[in-house]
Amino acid sequence: MVARLTQYLRESGQEMKRVSWPGRQELKESTIVVLVTVTIITIILFVVDKILDLGIKGIIKSLG
Repeated sequence: MVARLTQYLRESGQEMKRVSWPGRQELKESTIVVLVTVTIITIILFVVDKILDLGIKGIIKSLG
């Protein structure tokens, strides 16, 4: 069990050396893209939620 864990950790360390890490500029650009995308999706979901809320309230009001 310990030998397998040691081998796993050794292989993981070797694999991490082969990883291509993004540079500072690429990281900034990716972060901006993610933040803009999340903001847009949040606004869209908010608008859809409000439309559905008003629709359901209208249906309930008309039935009552």
